[in-house]
Amino acid sequence: MAVQDSEARPDNRGRRRLPPEERERQIIDGAISFFAEVGFDGQTRELARRLGITQPLLFRYFPTKQDLIDRVYDEVYLRRWRDEWTDELRDRSLSLEDRLVRYYEDYTAAIFDYEWIRIFMFSGLKGEDINKRYLDMVRRKILSVICAELREELGLPGPDEVPIGRDEIDLAWSLHAAIFYVGVRKWAYREAVPADLPAFIRRNVTTFLRGVGPAMREMVAG
Repeated sequence: MAVQDSEARPDNRGRRRLPPEERERQIIDGAISFFAEVGFDGQTRELARRLGITQPLLFRYFPTKQDLIDRVYDEVYLRRWRDEWTDELRDRSLSLEDRLVRYYEDYTAAIFDYEWIRIFMFSGLKGEDINKRYLDMVRRKILSVICAELREELGLPGPDEVPIGRDEIDLAWSLHAAIFYVGVRKWAYREAVPADLPAFIRRNVTTFLRGVGPAMREMVAG
């Protein structure tokens, strides 16, 4: 049954009532901005006040705060994820360096904004499972693929012969985190960031690839 948009705040009686789809979109967009600004300690009562609606009306669309957080996760994180990234990292018609640079340029273009970074940081501090779900996806679909391609590059046994270990994943995290940290510096710490992000990405990728071989060989042999 469609939600009836029949409750407005007394001081907003002149506000045009919205169709359910528009009201839902308004609530989602408002929640994204709200949680990015104040974090997950922000109360739905305050969110409703900012939107100019009653809290009961908000709960007609999202019965619990967790329901709203889950929708924010879908909108901010899942909608920006590209399954093509995994296939492109495996495309051996390009050098591994070029594949990694292409991926991180595309990835940072998708995630580097105020709302993505701040909601992610607040989620980690609050213990919400946004981080856990998202980071598990990064491990499975990105970092494990990078490790497998590194092994191929270095002539090491594939994952079918020797399973990828946690230490290898941590090694891939070191590259991922160095690039991701630029977004944290900008939107969490308000610090200056590299003016030429593509050049920064390539330097980090090149440095990583030049130094990763001995550690990978030791890990796989171990």
